[in-house]
Amino acid sequence: MTHLINRKKILLGITGGIAAYKCPELIRLLTQQGAIVRVVLTQSAEEFVTPKTLQTLSGQSVLRAPSESEDPMLHISLARWADVILIAPATANFIAKLSHGFSDDLLSTICLATTAPICVVPAMNKEMYLNPLTQDNLRRLSYGNIKVWGPDNGIQACGETGPGRLLESDILLDHLNHFFAPKLLENKKILITAGPTQEPLDPVRYLTNYSSGKMGYALAEAALASGAEVTLISGPTHLSVSPMIKKIDVLSAEEMYLAVFEHVSNSDIFISSFCETDRMPTCTTGKIENGGVFCNMSTLFYKIESMRSFF
Repeated sequence: MTHLINRKKILLGITGGIAAYKCPELIRLLTQQGAIVRVVLTQSAEEFVTPKTLQTLSGQSVLRAPSESEDPMLHISLARWADVILIAPATANFIAKLSHGFSDDLLSTICLATTAPICVVPAMNKEMYLNPLTQDNLRRLSYGNIKVWGPDNGIQACGETGPGRLLESDILLDHLNHFFAPKLLENKKILITAGPTQEPLDPVRYLTNYSSGKMGYALAEAALASGAEVTLISGPTHLSVSPMIKKIDVLSAEEMYLAVFEHVSNSDIFISSFCETDRMPTCTTGKIENGGVFCNMSTLFYKIESMRSFF
C-alpha cells in the first residue's frame, strides 16, 4: 500500500504492559514510512521499555510525567499537534480510565484534551480482556468514536492462549495507512468474489483452472483502502488478505453460489471476479482407476449466469 502516513504526526502512547517491548519495532516501521512520531510513556510503561531506546528510534524526546516539564500547557500543545493518537499497548487499566474520562497522567490528559482521532490497541491476559467490565469499557470507547484495533489471538506472555495479544507492528501499519486513505466508499458494504473453484472427481482428484485470484484480492484491498466494509468470498488461492477484510473460503462453484446469495442481500455493491470451473464431474466415493464420466454442469452454470445478470 502507498505510504499514506508519510508526514503524518503520530502520537504513540505506551502503557504498562509486557507487549510494550514491541513498540521499538513499531516506531522503526512508522518512521521508515515517513511518519513523525512522538512517544508518551506512562510511569508503569517505563518498567518494560526504556525512554532512551524510544528516543533513538523516533528522533524525538520521550515525554513522561507532566511534572518533569516546565510547560504547564504541554498536554494542550501535544493534543493539538497530533494527527492521530495511537495507544499501543493499551492495558485494561488505561482502557478503563479512558472510557470514564479520567486524566491523572500526561497520556490520559492529552486524550481528554484532543480533537484528533484516537486509536486504541488492547493487550492483556485473555481473562482480563474477556472480563465483562473490560468489554463494557471497550464498548464505551466505540460509542465515543474511538477506534479499537485488535486484539490478536494466540500465545500470551503468561503462557495462556486466547484473545489479548497486541497486534503485530506490520498489521498496525496497515491499519494506520487505511485510516488515512480517502474514504470514497465509507459506510458502503462491498461483496467481492475471487479465485478458481474445484470440482471433485473422487476423494483424491478434482478439476480446476488457472485463476490466481489476484484481481479479486486487489479489488478487495482497494475497496478497503477507500473506506468500505469488505467481504471477500474466495476459491482456493495462496494469496493473503488484510485482516480487516472478512474472508470466506469456498471450494466448489456450488459453495460459491450459496455463499454469495447468503451475503449479497446485505451488500451495497457486488463484484464478481471469480472463475468457476464450467464442467462438473460425476464424483465417485472411491478412487477412479480408469478415468471417469463427466457431465456438463449446465444447471449450476445457469445459476451462476443468472446471478451475474441479476446485478
